[in-house]
Amino acid sequence: MAGEKAPKGLWLRRVGWLVAIWAGSIAALGVVAMAFRLLMNLAGMKS
Repeated sequence: MAGEKAPKGLWLRRVGWLVAIWAGSIAALGVVAMAFRLLMNLAGMKS
């Protein structure tokens, strides 16, 4: 097993998943930030 090479498609799939998870986490962070901003505006803390 140590000397076997992974097929090229497997490497692309792994990188694709990495990018997808990274993009999803950035999007989730943006949603949370917008929710906090909305709550702060509703509480009267406008910037």
